[in-house]
Amino acid sequence: MFVSARSDYALRAMLAVAAAAGGGDGDGDRAGELVKAASLAEVQGIPLSFLQGILLDLRRAGLLHSHRGADGGYALTRPPHEITVGDVLRAVGGSLTTVRGLPAERADYHGVAAGLTDVWLAVHGAIATVVDSTTLANLLTQTQTPTTP
Repeated sequence: MFVSARSDYALRAMLAVAAAAGGGDGDGDRAGELVKAASLAEVQGIPLSFLQGILLDLRRAGLLHSHRGADGGYALTRPPHEITVGDVLRAVGGSLTTVRGLPAERADYHGVAAGLTDVWLAVHGAIATVVDSTTLANLLTQTQTPTTP
């Protein structure tokens, strides 16, 4: 798995929007405040023009609502505990794992290399298990939990 800047930025933006929505408390009734793209870009250190394309992909994937106007901005379409890291990664990057630019399930080998297909599919499955079981709320809760050195 290769984590592109686009994927990293998308997750950081979604976490910032989720935090504004009430964080990892699992309360789906809190709408939270709308977050402006310019504010996300500044706080997360993401180039605004790049972020705008990412936000568009997240909106098209049904993960964000956008509201226009002076008081506009972005909000999650579902509570943070219902949006997984996998949802975000697929929205901006397509397949979770690729082999030579193709989804892992399309890797085709013959002869002595035939077993590689099974390896790439197992890698894909392992990654999917992790990212599809980790929600935005899980990540926000981790940042709020004190850790010991």
